[in-house]
Amino acid sequence: MKRLVVISGPAGVGKGTLVKMLLERNEDFTASVSCTTRAPRVGEIDGTHYFFITKERFEEKIAEDGFLEYDRHFDNYYGTPKDFVLKTLKEKNVILEIEVNGAMQVKKAYPKTMLVMIVPPSLEELKERLIQRNSETEETLAKRLARVDYELSFCKQYDFVIVNDDLESAYQALLKTIKQ
Repeated sequence: MKRLVVISGPAGVGKGTLVKMLLERNEDFTASVSCTTRAPRVGEIDGTHYFFITKERFEEKIAEDGFLEYDRHFDNYYGTPKDFVLKTLKEKNVILEIEVNGAMQVKKAYPKTMLVMIVPPSLEELKERLIQRNSETEETLAKRLARVDYELSFCKQYDFVIVNDDLESAYQALLKTIKQ
């Protein structure tokens, strides 16, 4: 069986960009596609970025024990399909880009999971990144920023913490960390 790696961090910290770089540059890694009940953002493709499903279907999958982990935040459900991850781990390392509550669920169920937290160099920088993303309303921006302290409070429960102050440096640190 290959390695299961969870990558977490506050919204806007660059974890998605780092995961994309990792997948583009390393054939021995694949990312799990999560399910969500939120609406797609511009450019997101169903089945590639997320499986966009209804709240009712998501709750059916919960009842069927179909998720490795799941959580509800920002008024939407997010979850990792269990069957995809377990099947893929037989052939490739799997990256889960998920939030902290999900990470704790995965670590509890699969203790050998490696947890990596990506953190911003400062809260001011994180806020600027979220604004530059231009995908947040003022309300969702406020909700995301209000959650940062909570998410960062989990750092001590993660195996590794990487500061994303320079994208290429953060990528190299991530690669070195998960290939050890």
